[in-house]
Amino acid sequence: MISVQDIIQDLEGLIQELEQSLGQASSFQELEKIRVEYLGRKGRLAQVMSRLPELSKEDRPQAGKKANEIKNKLHELFEEKKESLEEQKNRLDLATFDPTIPGRNPDVGSLHPITRVIEDICSVFIQLGFDVVSGPEVENDFYNFEALNIPPEHPARDMQDTLYITDKILLRTHTSPLQIRTMLKRKPPVAAVAPGKVYRRDSDLTHTPMFHQIEGFLVDTQVSMADLRGTLTAFLHRIFGPKTRVRFRPSFFPFTEPSAEVDISCVMCGGEGKIDGQTCRVCKETGWVEILGCGMIDPAVFAMVDYDPEKYSGFAFGLGVERIAMLKYGIGDLRMFFENDIRFLQQFV
Repeated sequence: MISVQDIIQDLEGLIQELEQSLGQASSFQELEKIRVEYLGRKGRLAQVMSRLPELSKEDRPQAGKKANEIKNKLHELFEEKKESLEEQKNRLDLATFDPTIPGRNPDVGSLHPITRVIEDICSVFIQLGFDVVSGPEVENDFYNFEALNIPPEHPARDMQDTLYITDKILLRTHTSPLQIRTMLKRKPPVAAVAPGKVYRRDSDLTHTPMFHQIEGFLVDTQVSMADLRGTLTAFLHRIFGPKTRVRFRPSFFPFTEPSAEVDISCVMCGGEGKIDGQTCRVCKETGWVEILGCGMIDPAVFAMVDYDPEKYSGFAFGLGVERIAMLKYGIGDLRMFFENDIRFLQQFV
């Protein structure tokens, strides 16, 4: 049987061995290896202590007490070496630090201008009592066309230049399907705006295959064209300023009747048509810029969602976010929103 003196001798020997190892350590990585070697779960100290059960019951208390003393001493030696290395590192950092070198400003991220405009628009309508809804970008033909009074033979389908996945599945061409999805889930009164990405087969200086649109609608009893005009006028004054003039022109959309296009006085030339005697490139001297389409919801749409057109009426509108962003920030090329040029994006920090 092993004697208590053998155990104590082995324990005391660990102190001298650890001191020698610590004296050769010159980095925190080496120090950690030494810690694991001596103080780890399977280290040198643990190996010696695992032999304590081999002692007699009378010798175990003496050996256990000595083992705890040695363990504390080993930890003390380790912490002293760790503090010594930290002091050396601090002295080295101070020796190499040059206070005359200019500091580095951290790069600060910011919201993309399109995201900023979407949040601004939604914020206005939330204050007007509208909810914000969302839905799938991969849509089926019913929600994207049929329920919006656009049957298979309707010419408006050609105008959309739809990106089809199958005969009935497509990438949504507008966010108007969310009008149908929301009305199928809720009964009037209901008011909501639906921001999101939409897709069409189109690409040039003013069009991209993917862009952002916001659909909005309100349904209740006794909703009139005056409510539509008042709501959109208040919205446009919040976005472009209270001095912005607003006009409504008759138009046509399959899902609204009557329908209208909405123009605002040109934000570039102030509605004058010229800038410093030169033709305004935005409004082409007309003084007006088309901004969105709108109208009273067609009863045929109400029939698709089981709303009683004799009891309820409502209005709907749709606008392109990129168009509003271009006018709001004075951006001339739509592609700048998608090219991720850091010089462009840094202007919105």
